[in-house]
Amino acid sequence: MNKTTLTHLPSSEFSHIRELVRVKNQTVKLNDWPVQVRGGIYILCVLEGKYEWIIEHQRYVLYPNDVVVLCPWQQLGSPTNTLEIGSFVWLKLEPTIFEPTKELQLGSWSAIHENEQRLMGRLMGTHAPMVLNQLKQVNELITKIEQELKQLEFAYQTRVNQLLDELLVTIVRQQSQQQNQRRDFSQAFEQLEKMLRQSLDHPWTVEEMATVVGLGSTAFTEKVKAYSGFSPLNYLINIRIAEAMRQLRQTDKSLTDIALDTGFYSSQHFSTTFKKLTGYTPGHYRKRQTGDN
Repeated sequence: MNKTTLTHLPSSEFSHIRELVRVKNQTVKLNDWPVQVRGGIYILCVLEGKYEWIIEHQRYVLYPNDVVVLCPWQQLGSPTNTLEIGSFVWLKLEPTIFEPTKELQLGSWSAIHENEQRLMGRLMGTHAPMVLNQLKQVNELITKIEQELKQLEFAYQTRVNQLLDELLVTIVRQQSQQQNQRRDFSQAFEQLEKMLRQSLDHPWTVEEMATVVGLGSTAFTEKVKAYSGFSPLNYLINIRIAEAMRQLRQTDKSLTDIALDTGFYSSQHFSTTFKKLTGYTPGHYRKRQTGDN
């Protein structure tokens, strides 16, 4: 017997949960699982069986407790459109904003800090598709969400949203750890530097940078010092100053705009730091470069 169970969602309270579905398939179903965009933040956990699917143009073999996480624009399905025997569960979240060129905003329901939401979105996009192996906590958390939605006990809305936050944090942490296990630190550091340069205006913390490479803050700080000779924040400042120097040479942007573009909270902070590291104020540096040219 094939069975699909949809959890009833109170629309007014959980408009951010688009779908919560369990599928138990005891016979092969033809033309039932095409490769297509699934929409939303789509989290699928395999419970039973073996599935060979195309996920964002790549072929994957999935086993029980493997998890797939898709961004709203990404595809998943069977290359033959066939749904094999087995079972799985998926949860689809509808964020307020999440597009390839726009930062992730989950919505007012989430207690995750907005800076962490933006980082989460970047990690999801950078590591797409996210295929996580042996992450049974995902099904456990989704099961708890289902129970809260069925029982409707005191503060169930608060609890469901807390569980959703926990689910997303668990996924991002696992992705970072899994990526770190697959590559050496030089590769991880190169990926981090690329992300830093692309988002210099983000108020990066050591904890956020450590998350990108899948390490705790202490281990990350030690590795960065050994690898670069700088603490993580000093390394970040050097990148910011290098980009500021480039913009001073090559653009007509105001000092305030350059300061904000490169992650300094004020033009005064920018000027003080710039002079400390280069020996010149930003204005003096620009004049010297213009004069040299």
